[in-house]
Amino acid sequence: MKVEQIYTGCLAQGAYYIVSENEAAIIDPLREVSPYIARLEKDKVKLKYIFETHFHADFVSGHLDLSQKTGAPIVYGPTAKPEFDAIIAGDEQIFEIGKVKIKALHTPGHTMESTTYLLIDENGKETAIFSGDTLFLGDVGRPDLAQKSASMTQEELAGLLYDSLQKKIMPLADDITVYPAHGAGSACGKNMQKETVDTLGNQKRTNYALNQPNKESFITEVLDGLSAPPKYFGMNVAMNKGGYASFDDVMKKGKNPLSVEDFETIAVNTDALILDTRGAADFHKGFIPNSINIGLKGDFAPWVGAMIVDVKQPIILVSDAGTEEEVITRLSRVGFDNVLGYLDGSFEAWKNTGNEIDEIKRISPQEFADTFKTEDKVIDVRKIGEYSAEHINDAYHRPLAEISEWVDSIDDTEHFFLHCAGGYRSMIAASIFNARGIRNFTEVEGGFNGIKKTEKVATTDFVCQSKTL
Repeated sequence: MKVEQIYTGCLAQGAYYIVSENEAAIIDPLREVSPYIARLEKDKVKLKYIFETHFHADFVSGHLDLSQKTGAPIVYGPTAKPEFDAIIAGDEQIFEIGKVKIKALHTPGHTMESTTYLLIDENGKETAIFSGDTLFLGDVGRPDLAQKSASMTQEELAGLLYDSLQKKIMPLADDITVYPAHGAGSACGKNMQKETVDTLGNQKRTNYALNQPNKESFITEVLDGLSAPPKYFGMNVAMNKGGYASFDDVMKKGKNPLSVEDFETIAVNTDALILDTRGAADFHKGFIPNSINIGLKGDFAPWVGAMIVDVKQPIILVSDAGTEEEVITRLSRVGFDNVLGYLDGSFEAWKNTGNEIDEIKRISPQEFADTFKTEDKVIDVRKIGEYSAEHINDAYHRPLAEISEWVDSIDDTEHFFLHCAGGYRSMIAASIFNARGIRNFTEVEGGFNGIKKTEKVATTDFVCQSKTL
C-alpha cells in the first residue's frame, strides 16, 4: 500500500493518491489532472475511484476531467446531489482498492455532505483518515459556508459538526494518521497548524476544537473570530456541484498570444480585465493603465478569487514570458476560466510601441523611516490578526480582502503611505487605487517587516498573533 500527499502550497490544499496492488484511488484532486494520470501510468495501475470529501468552496476540483479521462467513478458522501453521474456513498459503506479498504464516514457540519474517508490496510487495521474540511490540524472546518443550502444557522451547523467529531472521529485510535484537505493559509479555517500530516492522538491533545467541555462551548469557540468568507467561494461550489469546462479547453482558449494591437482592442472595446501577474518590483516601474497587479509568485489564486470575485469575468494577461501556462492553470484552480489571451512579448512589447504607461510611486523602508512624520496618514492592508499583533502608531487598518467596501472612502486630496507585511498585498491595493484614479499615495516596499527593521518608526507593543485571531 502507498499513500502520497500531493500538497499545493498556493492553495494550502492536499490531494491524496492511494495505491494497492494494481488499483488506485485519488481523493480531492486538483483541476489539472495530467500529473495524476502520469502517476497512474508510471505505477501501471488503474484508477478505481475518485473520492470527494465535499463540494469544495476554495478551489475547483478535477473530478470531472479525471473521471472522463480514466473512466473511474466519482464518489461523494451521503446527501450529496451533484448534477452529474456519481456514486453517493452510504454512511460506513466500504470501497475496496486492491487489498485495502476505504470506509465512508458521514461527518456533516462544514457542509451537509462532508465525509471523512477511513483507510483500512490489508491486515484490517484502521490506519488513516482523509478528513477533508471536517478536521484540520489545529482546527476544524468553518461551519458558516453551507447555511443557505442547508437552511440552517451557523450555530446549528457547528453543533452538527461537534456531533460528527464526537461520534465518528474521536472514537478512532490515537495512532491513526490525519490527512486534511487544507493547511495553514487556507480560508477554510482560522487556526491551522503549518504541518500537513499528524496523528489523531496528537490532535486530540492539542486541537482546541477537540478539547471543548461541551457542545455549547465548541460552538462558541469555533465561531469566534471567523472572518467573512471570500466572495468567490459560492461560485466554486456551484462549479464543483454542477460541472465546468474541460481544463484542456480552458488552456487552449487562454493560451492565445495577442499582438499589442489586438490586446489594446480587447482592452478598449470589451469589459475584459487586464491582469498583470509580474512581481511588484517590476510592476511599479511601469504597467498598462488600469491593470490590476496580482503577482504569480505569491498566494496568487486565492487573491485573484478575493479581488476579482466573478469567475466569469473576461481576463487578458500580462505575464512574464514563459509563465502563461502556469498563470492559466492557477486561475483555473479557482474557476477563472475566461482568459481570452495574453500579451505576446509581455509588458516590454507594449512599452516598445510607445503606448501610454503608468507607474506606482514606491519607496524603501529606510526612505519611509527617514521621511515619515507622526501626522502622516498610513494605511495598513494586512489581516486583522497581523494588525492587532503590532502596527505603526495611528495607522488606519483597511484589510485588502475588504477593499471593495472601503476604497470609495479614500480621500485622494490627502497624501498617504500604503503598506502590508512585505509588499505583495500593498501592490495589489496600489494597482486598484490607481485604476480608480486614486494616485496621491506612496507604497512602501518590504512593508511592515521592512519598516520595523529600521527601528525608527514608533509601533504598538507586539502581541502574539495566536491570541488576536
